[in-house]
Amino acid sequence: MIAQILILAFAGLMLAAAWSDAARFLIPNWIPGVLVVLWIPAAFALGYGWSGAGLALLTGFAVLALGMALWAPGWLGGGDVKLLAAGALWFGWPDAVAFLVWAMLAGGVLAVMLVLARRIAPAIPQMAGRLTGTALAPGAPAPYALGIAAGALIALPRSQIFMAVGL
Repeated sequence: MIAQILILAFAGLMLAAAWSDAARFLIPNWIPGVLVVLWIPAAFALGYGWSGAGLALLTGFAVLALGMALWAPGWLGGGDVKLLAAGALWFGWPDAVAFLVWAMLAGGVLAVMLVLARRIAPAIPQMAGRLTGTALAPGAPAPYALGIAAGALIALPRSQIFMAVGL
């Protein structure tokens, strides 16, 4: 029962990050922080064992390092990097690969949708004055946490952590 609650908390925190990023273009530091803290009891509840937990930690740190390399030139936001690393920690190896692939695919779909919507929205008279401060404004950042959360929720049912609790 504890493992199921922790998995629900993981999914809920991913959705909270997506909501915050879509509304404010900000992923609060407490969300990836809580994900990392909750991973500790989850690792025990899900039966990771020492080698599984060590591999998950290594995976999380590797994603964090790669994310920092993508953050440095401005290709990813800092909150996105922290959220990706926390998600990779939860999934561990090799499920983090599926999580990252799904997150990239969902992020790509999000980018295409934003490009199209940013071209269409200014042509709609009712929308023209309401775009400032939204993801549809020209030059606005992409709320990539939507793609990260989608990737997590798509990968979760096929992951070892889901199977460990018999879901």
